[in-house]
Amino acid sequence: MDLYYLEDEELARQLVELGYRGSGEVLKREEFEARKQLAEASRLSKRSQKKTLASAGKNLEGYPFLEALAHREEANKTGKMTSIIFIRDKNAKGQEISGYIDFAHRLKTEDFEPYFTGKKRLLPKLSDLSFYNWETQKSTSNATPNYQVIADNASGLLFKNKRDRKIVNVDPKAARPGDNSSRVPIDSQGQYIQVVIYDHITRRKT
Repeated sequence: MDLYYLEDEELARQLVELGYRGSGEVLKREEFEARKQLAEASRLSKRSQKKTLASAGKNLEGYPFLEALAHREEANKTGKMTSIIFIRDKNAKGQEISGYIDFAHRLKTEDFEPYFTGKKRLLPKLSDLSFYNWETQKSTSNATPNYQVIADNASGLLFKNKRDRKIVNVDPKAARPGDNSSRVPIDSQGQYIQVVIYDHITRRKT
């Protein structure tokens, strides 16, 4: 298939996948253009689906935490940023819990629409980077595709980014959280006991 004629390698591959190669079929110009447009429409539709954000079109006024998440959603979905969210609040049983959430990982594994519409509250889970129940004293820590947990450290809990190998120090007493990282306390206006977001700008090692 003539790539110069198609002017798009991805389109060429799509037309090949649709069975327009090796069949000995000669396409008329009009038929070829129609098939090309069909493939292009399919490609644009897939790209549009990928770009759809759970926070898109939501009125988040009065919900500063959700506004902060919406502001970071696209960067975390595209891999430009990997934010760690610290939340301290009470669960459905009234028990105080806290934990660190890998926002980018949760976005990939969970539908965030209910959070941005207010139907669900974002809280730490046993499967997150770190979880602690202050009443039962149950604690867990788990690596994610983005972070390794370093728990046995004199500086306290650390998270090592798997992409650029930089350390994110979540100790509030630390002068700064690390290279390419920032600590942003969020005033949730009473919706949570405490929320802090650690933003890490990911840069691949060359």
